[in-house]
Amino acid sequence: MKRRTKIVMLGSALLLTAGAASAATASNAPRQQEAASDAPRRHEATSDTPRQREAAALTGTAKLYRSAGDDITFSFDAHLAAKDKADPMKATGTFRFSHYLNGSGARAEVEVDCLITGGKVAVVSGVITESDLPGAEGKRVGVTVHDLGRHDRLGYSWASTGRPGEGDEPPRCVSSAPFEKVKKGTGDFTVVPWQPEL
Repeated sequence: MKRRTKIVMLGSALLLTAGAASAATASNAPRQQEAASDAPRRHEATSDTPRQREAAALTGTAKLYRSAGDDITFSFDAHLAAKDKADPMKATGTFRFSHYLNGSGARAEVEVDCLITGGKVAVVSGVITESDLPGAEGKRVGVTVHDLGRHDRLGYSWASTGRPGEGDEPPRCVSSAPFEKVKKGTGDFTVVPWQPEL
């Protein structure tokens, strides 16, 4: 009996960025290759079992454009299973972000606690589980992504609340408008639209 296993591995490079937070730094080097090897196995399917579409997802890695040359990277592996379609707070996965400039900066890894998508826009939130930014661990952050093909945009909660660990925490699935631009040729984000029964 033939059996086929599909493994989706998503590269991750973490990034702490913000117009409001670009001055906040801690020294460390980005861990892009390390993060890629940590990407989880997402789905298995057999030739006899049709794969069910997940209720929502946000995946992919890309860098943000900054004229000063900041190295700002976001990486997402966030999913809402089909069986949990009615409850976005049952989303699972991680996202990562890092922000470096002139050899200094910071990074964070976040455990997802909510994911809502509509069309090509996603809002994901979660609690920081690991970071070298003082006071950031244990704090919730939110990120918004607009999947526009090669011209994706991104926003983050700390643009208005203050950097993680110093400002206020947003509620689940709350972020800012996607005001930042993805740097051309650095990657892409993909949004799977949520289709709740209304």
